[in-house]
Amino acid sequence: MSIAVKDISKFYGEQKALDKVSFTVNKGEIVGFLGPNGAGKSTLMKILTGYISPSEGLASVNNYLVATHPAEVQRSVGYLPEHNPLYTEMFVREYLGFTASVYNTPKERIEEVINLTGLLPEANKKIEQLSKGYRQRVGLAAALLHDPEVLILDEPTTGLDPNQLSEIRSLILDIAKDKPDGRPGKTIFLSTHIMQEVEALCDRVIIIDHGRIVADKSMEALRDEKEQVIHVEFDYRIEEVALEKLPHLTTAVNIGGFHYQLHFDTQKDMRPAVFDFAHDNGLKTLQLNRKTKNLETLFAELTAP
Repeated sequence: MSIAVKDISKFYGEQKALDKVSFTVNKGEIVGFLGPNGAGKSTLMKILTGYISPSEGLASVNNYLVATHPAEVQRSVGYLPEHNPLYTEMFVREYLGFTASVYNTPKERIEEVINLTGLLPEANKKIEQLSKGYRQRVGLAAALLHDPEVLILDEPTTGLDPNQLSEIRSLILDIAKDKPDGRPGKTIFLSTHIMQEVEALCDRVIIIDHGRIVADKSMEALRDEKEQVIHVEFDYRIEEVALEKLPHLTTAVNIGGFHYQLHFDTQKDMRPAVFDFAHDNGLKTLQLNRKTKNLETLFAELTAP
């Protein structure tokens, strides 16, 4: 088990940032950690790295308790915080050399991570001269210097343009892969606000809201969800109970005016059935849109105010 969190709570005075959070992350998994601003994502990541302590509960990384074995945990973890703390006046190699000395890492490892993270074209520049995408690469290189088994990445692609975003995603996937020399890939635990990033990168998603875990699903299970959502606008309002005649309907909700959101527990496209229902009941359909219950839909449902 790479990460284990058991009944973690964190209080800041009267405010409860985390409320009995529990989950595990297996070796080799890429797990996305989602939640609205202020949900507790960064707080939990800081607890896992030993930067702050929980008020209650236990956390372990690679079977080392964070509270009692902080040095072992820090050797096991590479951490890229949301606001990447770099000494921008340093050259890339100079900064990585300084970081390597902190970890007591062999100097030859510097060139390894420069090549691994695609920094070679910019390695002789000062960090202040780099684009944000390359600064993120420097942060990842620093996190990888001591060859940790677990990477904790807090919003690693925030503020990147589409090309930079794609490059960092590819880099994260490459870091997670087993290496040709037999070395295992990294376990990666990352937070993000970008749903497409989780769908492209992750094996699993954990969603937190108001300090509590509200979902923990594999991406495969999410893709296999049968439920679909149809948004329909009629030309006048009808009672939701009338819509219960539709086959496979689980819920029907009026979301304002003549607009309805219909949930069905089947993968079969139900738009023809909704259209026929409207025709048979003397209604006109002004809009009829289908969306499968993807990650964005799930997130919106679970974290709605």
